Amino acid sequence: MKVLVPVKRVVDYNVKVRVKSDGSGVDIANVKMSMNPFDEIAVEEAVRLKEKGVATEVIAVSCGVQQCQETLRTAMAIGADRAILVQTDEELQPLAVAKLLKALVDKEQPGLVILGKQAIDDDCNQTGQMLAALGDLPQATFASKIEVADGKAKVTREVDGGFETVELSLPAVVTADLRLNEPRYVTLPNIMKAKKKQMDVVKPEDLGVDVKPRLKTLKVSEPPKRGAGVKVPDVATLVAKLKNEAKVI
Repeated sequence: MKVLVPVKRVVDYNVKVRVKSDGSGVDIANVKMSMNPFDEIAVEEAVRLKEKGVATEVIAVSCGVQQCQETLRTAMAIGADRAILVQTDEELQPLAVAKLLKALVDKEQPGLVILGKQAIDDDCNQTGQMLAALGDLPQATFASKIEVADGKAKVTREVDGGFETVELSLPAVVTADLRLNEPRYVTLPNIMKAKKKQMDVVKPEDLGVDVKPRLKTLKVSEPPKRGAGVKVPDVATLVAKLKNEAKVI
């Protein structure tokens, strides 16, 4: 069984992002970039499935600029067998990425697609669900545990009230949550091995997909700075401040 793992190149989670002076977006010039943490968890889970003998091949996929090759090399250093880069300089929105992944799913015929539940840059939480809809595949989101056996996947997912366990027929789409696993430390020997692994580069037009943005960002602004907290002498004063100043009740 093949496992397809989409990974996204994002601003490193340790970096404090800055908004461009013209408000058109986030400034990513000379900023450290890395793999989206949720996608890193997805790669780790796919590699563990291979180590258990459930999966035979793990394929990492990324969509975006040429520098995404670094992200794919990291995925292969974790344990992915080969990689595919859908290279484009166009701004990619969730629907476009889902269409590209759908084309790759049709081509590669994986038994399972595991990806992060969301990316930490746009926080859309849409790509996995859109891919499942486009491919007419069963899906399980926010997975905290995955078991694969007999052509089915049993997924424990986190919901507001606790946990829910669902069973899916394969092929299926699963999005990984934070508690699914803890990704392994990437060693230098594995980084060197990853340089020799196969990486295919294709264009969106090769897959017959139009990736032009459907949405336009009008303005990006930083959140307002929080004011200092105050101590109140009693409940009545607290209620009055919440009602008259904060206007939340």
